[in-house]
Amino acid sequence: MADSSMRAVGWARSFPVSGGVRAGRRWAREHLESLGWTEESPETVDDVLLTVSELITNAHVHAHSSAQLVLTWDSQCLHVSVHDGGGGVPSPRSPDTTSPGGRGLALVDALSDHWHTHAQEHGKTITACFTPARTV
Repeated sequence: MADSSMRAVGWARSFPVSGGVRAGRRWAREHLESLGWTEESPETVDDVLLTVSELITNAHVHAHSSAQLVLTWDSQCLHVSVHDGGGGVPSPRSPDTTSPGGRGLALVDALSDHWHTHAQEHGKTITACFTPARTV
């Protein structure tokens, strides 16, 4: 009989508006190292860290909120979730060529295997999934 139990590991931390992006990347990298991803899948690590940066930045800039970052590894996908206190559900937009911003969710879409948003009573959560590409 196949083992149908779910095996997962996860971590959670809140990052304040002041200094949260850099701290979030550092914190996420430590956990990816503990999973062995920095050696086995360095390109995926780069994608995850850029996504963490973009999602925390969006929480700070657009929601004027701290960002609650949750990483969950279920042996198939690393779920990178960022919750903020802002209203509404964001969607990717076509960036203005004269503006340096407006590319965050387009980057998340390009880097992750898939992503979604979830509106909640007090804010929203954006979750992106990453499957590691093993190096040969």
